[in-house]
Amino acid sequence: MDWNNMGNTGADIHVEDVSVIFNGNKGEKTQALSHVSLDINKGEFISLLGPSGCGKTTLLRTIADLQDPTEGSVMIGDMTPAEMRKNRQYGMVFQSPVLYDWRSVLSNVMLPLEIMHVPRPKRFEKAEKMLEMVGLSDYLNHYPFQLSGGMQQRVGIARALVMNPKILLMDEPFSALDEFTREKLNEDLLKVWRKTNKTVVFVTHNIAESVFLSDRVVVLSPHPGRVSAIVDIDLPRPRTRELRDTAEFNEYVVRIRNSFEGVD
Repeated sequence: MDWNNMGNTGADIHVEDVSVIFNGNKGEKTQALSHVSLDINKGEFISLLGPSGCGKTTLLRTIADLQDPTEGSVMIGDMTPAEMRKNRQYGMVFQSPVLYDWRSVLSNVMLPLEIMHVPRPKRFEKAEKMLEMVGLSDYLNHYPFQLSGGMQQRVGIARALVMNPKILLMDEPFSALDEFTREKLNEDLLKVWRKTNKTVVFVTHNIAESVFLSDRVVVLSPHPGRVSAIVDIDLPRPRTRELRDTAEFNEYVVRIRNSFEGVD
C-alpha cells in the first residue's frame, strides 16, 4: 500500500469563532468554549493541550461532528463536519481502545470494513496491513485480554486508520498508560503519522507529550475554554526519546507551562 499517495484533499480544518454552551437539567448554563478560532493545515500534527475542564475534548468533538457549536462554525476544506463524518473521513481513537473481547485483534480491526460491506478478502488485506504498520503482525489471532494496554491502543489506532480517513482525531489515547509505555507509543505514533501523512488532532494534558509529538501546540485555558497560546515546535524530525533530554526540548516545556492563563 502506497501511503504517500493516499491523498488528503479537504483535510484543512478551519475553526471560526466557536463557542459551546451546555444547558443543565435545572436551567443552568456552562460555557465550555469561548470564541475559539484555529486553522489546522493538511498533514499537520496538532496537540490541544490544557488542564481538565478547559474544553479540549469539546473542541475535538466539535470538529468530529459529535458536538454542535452554539456559535461559530467548523469547516474541513469545503465540507462540514457532518459531511466529513458521513463520508467516513474521520478516524477516532479514545482514551479506552473500546475493543470487543470476543473478537480477535484482526477481527476488531476489520469491524469498520465489515459494517461497510467491504468484500472479505479486501477486509483481511487492509486489516493485516494496518496491524503490520503498528507492529502487531504476530498478534492477529490474539484477543484483547491477551494484550497489554499499549498493544490494545495500537489495535485501536489500526482500526481508526483502516478506512483511510483524512483526519485522525485522538482524545488522550495514552493517558492511562505508564510513562515508559507512553513514551514508546509516542514514538510509534510518529512513525505511523510519517507513513500515512494524516492530519492529526491530539488531545492531551501532558506538556512534554505535546512538545514531543506536535508541529504546533494549541494551549487552552479554562473557565471558559479559550485559546491562550499557539506554540510552533521547531524541533527536528524524526524525533527520538533522546530529544527529551535536550535543552531545546525543555525550553519548549517551560515556555508552554508559562503560557497558561487562569490556572491556579
